[in-house]
Amino acid sequence: MSVLAMVSAVAGFVKVRYLLDKAVIDNLVFRTHYRVTTAIFFVSCILVTGNNLIGDPINCINDGSIPEHVINTFCWITYTFSIPGRVGSPVGSHVAHPGLGPYVKDDEIIYHSYYQWVPFMLFFQGILFYVPHWIWKNWEEGKIRMVTDGVRGSVIGMKDERKARQKRLVQYIVDTLHMHNAYALGYFFCEFLNFINVILNMFIIDTFLGGTFMTYGLDVLEFANMNQENRTDPMIEIFPRVTKCTFHKYGPTGTIQKHDSLCVLALNILNEKIYIFLWFWLIFLAFLSAIAIVYSLAVLMLPSIREVILKRRFRFGPPTGVSALISKTQIGDFFLLHLLGQNMSMMCFGELLDELSHKLHIENNIPTAPSTMELSPMYTSDKLKLHKETEA
Repeated sequence: MSVLAMVSAVAGFVKVRYLLDKAVIDNLVFRTHYRVTTAIFFVSCILVTGNNLIGDPINCINDGSIPEHVINTFCWITYTFSIPGRVGSPVGSHVAHPGLGPYVKDDEIIYHSYYQWVPFMLFFQGILFYVPHWIWKNWEEGKIRMVTDGVRGSVIGMKDERKARQKRLVQYIVDTLHMHNAYALGYFFCEFLNFINVILNMFIIDTFLGGTFMTYGLDVLEFANMNQENRTDPMIEIFPRVTKCTFHKYGPTGTIQKHDSLCVLALNILNEKIYIFLWFWLIFLAFLSAIAIVYSLAVLMLPSIREVILKRRFRFGPPTGVSALISKTQIGDFFLLHLLGQNMSMMCFGELLDELSHKLHIENNIPTAPSTMELSPMYTSDKLKLHKETEA
């Protein structure tokens, strides 16, 4: 199966899920985690396992005494190494390739074996970004999909049936008032878990790459702005294209022979591009997630923010009606209403809020003349006195 076919399968999976999951149970930032980021990691995993893009992931050069497939297999399943002290040495005059050259006992040596695990790590991290959505989906248990059945989306025609469904939905909200706080807290927990997940994955990659990932993007940007003659590519230092591999075998007389081979790691051409993209993407995603958490905390703690959301986003009612509705509901009720607003047309949701307000005895329209029960005590006593005098 070609790489293009496998990537298309991942894209098709994401698209099908988007079409089938009609009920919206989260926000855009939340969906960016489990749809976009998971797809990025899965596609990256497919790319690094697609040998038809770059050929064999490793090719080692030796003196011909060792079969090519043997030395390639050995160096792939064990490790290769480079000398970081030789990275900045002039190529062609002092060293054959960056990070290679004669070394003495005191030279620092970096062993490279991570490339065997890159596809597994990318796949594992893709799953990690899906976990918060899986937790929230099981916590949510399809509530929004069930309660919005028949009124979800742009409903045209069947006005009587739509009105009946809206009335049942309003009655459900009234009957379950103040019973959705645990439901809302579950969502906020999963949203916070998304942010923790981004930070955790950044540290996982940093540990996996030997403590070089946290500054990887900054180093690449700094390298791009340096003088052409006085710069060292950080991508080559972290993802070397050519490394060394040592193979020992017995000679004709039984003595141990040491063979140093140069190994071309063609796979690192993809790895360096993938991880520089992941560095910028995870930084951007962490920033978005932090904003989403601040927004959720504001909604959780400040009723005035909930009023602004109803007024500005859903364009519902006069200020007095909105304030009264917010005072009658708790954070769980508001969160349920917020999700309903994302799944219903603006017209249908406005009608639902109007009916809910009337159901909760909230006056949304222009106040009418006060009734007898609402008159002041002084006015009421004067009216009774006048009535008695008339009877006399």
